[in-house]
Amino acid sequence: MLLIDDELIAQDLIGDHLSRQPGIRLRYDQHAERAIELCRETEANVVLVDLRMPGADGFDVIRMLRANADTAHVPIILLSSEDDAETKARAFALGANDYLVKWPEARELEARIRYHCAAYHARRQRDAAFIELRQREEELRASQAALHQAQKMEAIGQLTGGVAHDFNNVLQIISGNLHLLKMLGLVSPQGMVRVENALAGVERGARLASHLLAFARRQPLQSAVVDLTPMLTDMDDMLGHVLGPRANVVTDIAPHLWNIEVDVGQLNNVILNLAINARDAMHGEGTLTIRARNLDADAARLHKVNVAAGEHIPHADYVLIEIVDTGVGMSDAVMQRAFEPFFTTKPTGQGTGLGLSMAYGFVKQSGGEITLRSRPGEGTCVQIYLPRNEAVAAADHAAGAETVTGGAETILVVEDEEAVRSATVAMLADLGYQVLASPDADDAARLLEGGTCIDLLFTDVIMPGRLTSLELSELLKRHQPQAQVLFTSGYAEGLLAHDGKLPHGVNLLAKPYTLETLSARIRQLLRQRSTAATNITAA
Repeated sequence: MLLIDDELIAQDLIGDHLSRQPGIRLRYDQHAERAIELCRETEANVVLVDLRMPGADGFDVIRMLRANADTAHVPIILLSSEDDAETKARAFALGANDYLVKWPEARELEARIRYHCAAYHARRQRDAAFIELRQREEELRASQAALHQAQKMEAIGQLTGGVAHDFNNVLQIISGNLHLLKMLGLVSPQGMVRVENALAGVERGARLASHLLAFARRQPLQSAVVDLTPMLTDMDDMLGHVLGPRANVVTDIAPHLWNIEVDVGQLNNVILNLAINARDAMHGEGTLTIRARNLDADAARLHKVNVAAGEHIPHADYVLIEIVDTGVGMSDAVMQRAFEPFFTTKPTGQGTGLGLSMAYGFVKQSGGEITLRSRPGEGTCVQIYLPRNEAVAAADHAAGAETVTGGAETILVVEDEEAVRSATVAMLADLGYQVLASPDADDAARLLEGGTCIDLLFTDVIMPGRLTSLELSELLKRHQPQAQVLFTSGYAEGLLAHDGKLPHGVNLLAKPYTLETLSARIRQLLRQRSTAATNITAA
């Protein structure tokens, strides 16, 4: 309780009784002009103020306290020697809570003080409850928005995954037959130009399907533990060509970056797509900055990462990659839809709207998070959080150029789609291989159990029948341990990929594949078979 009175006798008359009562602490002061400051210092629950004082009087104190947000609701009891209705009415009009004529009986004063104090506490509790209710309502709205966004993205992901699966099978039929035409050598030079144009279209369609699968998180990831520093440091030249001569590329890579487990090829594609978006946003000129640094679990939490209106990243260590441009930026409405496939602000024909959606799907599938920070006219910052991996980074094996190479080994092709199967069998036969074909895993199993020996099984992942492709590969390993297995698929089904990542030792060739890629993968696996057989013989 705060008592403001210019006469010291007030402290004696009032304080003598109140100071002996439990739960009451009294602060006395003569300076009415310091009422707000005193109220804050004492955290007063009740202010008892004399009406007639030199300088600022009781009416002035009421005005001051009511005009300040910190003290607007503190109960005020006005003390006065005047038992006058007009004075009382003026006091209540200004905001006084009570009016007592000097000197009130001690027990009555104490009762009134306790009453007003309890009412003040009740008001504060009510206000706090309303504030908490509003916060809970905001959190609920954010959670509902996040759920709606997640459901929408999942539905789009399922749709795009299914479309990409069938689309890749169609592309494989086209690609296989075009490669067969090239191999036959019966096409005129003019016709060969048309074949090459068609193959370029197949490749473009394959990239489109790959982006759709990445968004749907059904893209098979060939993940490995890697050190990001060399990859990010070496991107200057490539990005410089992408951005053009009027744009600058700045890399800011912190020393001693932690290792992460990621598909390096896919991560390269993500950064390349983001750089293309940045180039378009900057109209070919400006600065693109790539930053990377470590964020421990606490730093990541304090970084206030918000995904999909309220979802937070798990408590873990991360490597943060930021791609920052000085372009036109995005509005809130655009950012809400930026990760949706086929959403683009570019004119018709100038963008597919798959760059950010592909990045979103890949980062999510890799166990990370991706966020956007942007304002119109202030550029855009894309933040990619990838979880730390304690393992030692794998050695970097640069892939050599793919050349068409055949052999004389025996290959069993298992594919339920007849057009795909016939084209693949013809391509492999023209490469010199002994080729067997089966429409499903059940038929292939009967061949193997009947004693047919093969060097490599090339099988689609999802087919009709009793046996799955995985069970077929296990049967082959039991009967012919040295035989190799190469799976193929239009997208990464759960039969092979776990959490979007292929288990160690599983070889998958995504559809549509080219003749060069098919022959290179087969030769690679058959060389491994020969090496393993040589080692067993030597032992």
